[in-house]
Amino acid sequence: MKALTHPITVAFGLASLYLLDLTAPFISPDHDFIYHLIGSASPIAIPVAIYLVVLFLLLAALLLLAQHPRRLRTILWSALLLAIPSILLHTFSNFTSIDLPHWLTLLVAIVSLLLLIAIILRPQQFSPAIERIQPAAATILGVFALSGVAIFIQLLWCIAQTRNLNPAPQLHRTQATTTHPRILWLLLDELSYQQLYERRAPGLALPAFDQLAAQSTLFTHAVPTGEFTRFVLPSLFTGIPANEIRVSSSGRLLALRDPATSHWNPFSPHQTVFQDALDAGYTTGIAGWYNPYCRILPQVLDHCFWTYRQFTPANLSPTGTLTSNLLLPFHNLFLDIKHLFGIGPGAPTDEIRNLHQHTADYHSLFAAADADLADPSIDFLLLHLPIPHPHGIYDRKQAAFATHATSYIDNLALTDLYLAHIRQLLEQQHQWDSTTLIVMGDHSWRTSFVWANSSNWTPEDAAASHNGEFDSRPGYIVKLPNQHTPARIDRPFAAIHTRALLNQLLLHRIQTPADLQTWAAQQN
Repeated sequence: MKALTHPITVAFGLASLYLLDLTAPFISPDHDFIYHLIGSASPIAIPVAIYLVVLFLLLAALLLLAQHPRRLRTILWSALLLAIPSILLHTFSNFTSIDLPHWLTLLVAIVSLLLLIAIILRPQQFSPAIERIQPAAATILGVFALSGVAIFIQLLWCIAQTRNLNPAPQLHRTQATTTHPRILWLLLDELSYQQLYERRAPGLALPAFDQLAAQSTLFTHAVPTGEFTRFVLPSLFTGIPANEIRVSSSGRLLALRDPATSHWNPFSPHQTVFQDALDAGYTTGIAGWYNPYCRILPQVLDHCFWTYRQFTPANLSPTGTLTSNLLLPFHNLFLDIKHLFGIGPGAPTDEIRNLHQHTADYHSLFAAADADLADPSIDFLLLHLPIPHPHGIYDRKQAAFATHATSYIDNLALTDLYLAHIRQLLEQQHQWDSTTLIVMGDHSWRTSFVWANSSNWTPEDAAASHNGEFDSRPGYIVKLPNQHTPARIDRPFAAIHTRALLNQLLLHRIQTPADLQTWAAQQN
């Protein structure tokens, strides 16, 4: 029992609790953070491990120093315990879908600070209460130290498993002697059919989508395979429904969970539409967002680029150096302290970081997609863009990328500009007419259950969605080669059949809108 409540044990429990916000992404059993991490995990994970050790040593020294002087012990234990509520609230907010109101976190911090000031000013008055609380608190923290040991071991295991997380992939190389008319699969993240063609926001012009509709088949009742990209894309690739994925500790996709049977189906790149394309003699390529395409599909891709800049523990950079990341939190703290005295803007807020990350992802993919489109040998190409996915990165009134978060409607305007850009490139290469183009959303605009309660939900979002009404239909548009007239498929069409549709297109079994309508009717 003495070992459990020893200052060194308690210090390790406190350090592990304080830094749970930093260590949790690395030890989470779903490995979601690792799965979507670009760059290397080591420049992030190693500094976090060092922070944990340094904080432990600092707390251990303080607790050993404060074992005897009653006044110091009262003040120190008060400070350590009063810090816990704010830290836990911050951790809870980061790892749940619940956005805690700012007033709550601010209130907890202010109350804790006022209590600590009162204790510092009159320690003798609070000392009896702290002395009664301290043994129980030490025991709880000592028990948590055992969890802290497990956390630290898992953190070291993660560092070992992910030290080479994203090496240059050994891609498949097609020795193609001929090329086919291009099949371009353009996946626009969170694209809503309703917002495109049925209940467009007042004043929003989407000329490229209107032009596309005039020579394509619109699926007016597409049924998505899910509402979260990490499940939807593997489902679309394989034709196997999934509501959960299983990922290894080294960031590899292992299996998909069938929502109907709860059965886990192993994920194999060779059982995807990209293997279908290779078998049909096509050269394959992806330039995509969010999912680690080059890590999970190298055996069936001839060209690959992916990116996803996400929030990281302590905002450390996966592409930064170990030294720069170790110093980064202190640099940001220095910027915030200067800002308190009116010097400089302070460290970037989460909103600004999100805006910069999302915008940078868009620009990176824009350039990668242009390079792929300029290569005529890539005749089966998936482009997965992070638009119109919120938060807004474009200001349509200024016709420029935004300096503050804008609306989903603004991002729809940017999406239309991107579609126009794709069309212009293909027309310049004299490939527009011959190209088979599938434009779709992985899911629709997730108004009520994702964005309506977020801090960046705008009045324009609320008005366009009729106060957050959710319409599940993603955009789903197919332009066949040399199609110049519009068509519609008004019956429900399950997007899980996308692999089967692409197979038909790869084998040239669907030539006309009538062929497409007949085939689609047979899938339900």
